[in-house]
Amino acid sequence: MLLRTIGWLLMVLSGFMLFPLLTAIIYGDSEIRPIVISMGITFGCAVGLMSLKPKSKEMGKREAILLTSLIWVILSLFGMLPFLLCGTHDSVSDAFFETMSGFTTTGASVLSSLKDVPHSLLLWRCLLQWIGGLGIILFTLAVVPMLNNKGGMLMFNEEVTGITHDKLRPRVSNTAKSLWAIYICFTIACILLLWISRMNLFEAICHGLSTMSTGGFSTDDISIRDWNSPYIIIILTVFMFIGGVNFNLIFASVYGDWKKLLKNDAFKWFCRTLIFGYLVFTISIIAMRHVHSWQEVTIIPLFQSVSILTSTGLVVPHFEQWGAVSFIVMLIFMAVGGCAGSTSGGAKIDRFIIFFKFLKNEMYRTMYPSAIRTVTVNGKGTSYVIVMKVLAFIALYFLVILIGGFLLTVIGVPFEDSFFYSLSAISNAGIGTEVEQGVSCYSIIPDAAKWILSFIMLTGRLELYTILLLFTPAFWKK
Repeated sequence: MLLRTIGWLLMVLSGFMLFPLLTAIIYGDSEIRPIVISMGITFGCAVGLMSLKPKSKEMGKREAILLTSLIWVILSLFGMLPFLLCGTHDSVSDAFFETMSGFTTTGASVLSSLKDVPHSLLLWRCLLQWIGGLGIILFTLAVVPMLNNKGGMLMFNEEVTGITHDKLRPRVSNTAKSLWAIYICFTIACILLLWISRMNLFEAICHGLSTMSTGGFSTDDISIRDWNSPYIIIILTVFMFIGGVNFNLIFASVYGDWKKLLKNDAFKWFCRTLIFGYLVFTISIIAMRHVHSWQEVTIIPLFQSVSILTSTGLVVPHFEQWGAVSFIVMLIFMAVGGCAGSTSGGAKIDRFIIFFKFLKNEMYRTMYPSAIRTVTVNGKGTSYVIVMKVLAFIALYFLVILIGGFLLTVIGVPFEDSFFYSLSAISNAGIGTEVEQGVSCYSIIPDAAKWILSFIMLTGRLELYTILLLFTPAFWKK
């Protein structure tokens, strides 16, 4: 049953490869044959797996966890084929890293320059991010009716980010369709608004895909800096913001229930955190005397605040000159991330709300030991089980960062860079040390570091437990 389900997902992936193939034909790229071969291999394996006839279609929680983890790894292995066969990436390590970075919407790249990369692969990179934004499993649940069962719901819970998961519709496939319909509509709107600016259609499509997924891949070496357009910056800021909001709340707002959005604690703190970042960045720019235009104290610091908190990872020129305070805020924003149920990375602001309210209650109990206080979110009490789960998640989140940084240091990555890379990977931000150094960094790290960071990126995207449970003996015992 697991293999047959993987076959369905590979079939979906092979279908998505039609888009870079059409792009190669339109632009006359010489990489048509490698893309056709990649599609053929993926399609052939999909047909072979789908032909299996399992004795039972039942799927338990352990099978769902294993399947979710396998899908993201296997699809990355097949998704890297265009990069390998076209020769843009020199090794399996580079190609797998690039693909995993795309699927997890991390946006870290081993390519030191995009000038010689064909249009078809530039689109494929951005398309991988767009697929991974809401999740390839969620897309498959929307288009494959056979997965509308208990197993489909379990996979939905393992892939979709958040503390708890509320279905919008009675059937999980209808929920997936609703979420993807909203996602597609916002993506199209972003593309159209970028197209009427200084971007051509191809650039608008690529940036629309990477913006709504909060991924951060671009078609140019210097990303948005090449256009220097306030209009483009504003459009990207708006849609990055939307990508950082819980899509369940967006769904409710689309159908007229704005109160659910405006009264949501996570959304309110998401907006407050963005305003705080905007103020810090603006004050830093003024204090460092980098004000050369009205944009540098208005839209640029706001763009940077939204980009980092939503884990999109786009960084404006000369950010390293904004001072140490701005850099510290960037680290905090990378760890926090956007709202649960969004396309953004990080530990999610919902968890930190519960964490700080728990700390507040514990400090109160220190003064009044007999007091009974509950962690309330959105006016409702939060169960003790969920609070403990959140505390364990945050502890495990930073433990993975520490272990990842330690391993990177052991294999030769500079100590001052290792923990930054680890945080950037688990938060799916994709920001590298080029923020400080002004040069590409992921292209020069050892291959072993790329595999470690790929693992950390996947762990962060699937929110720790789905991946880390596979390494516990209890998972494999009946």
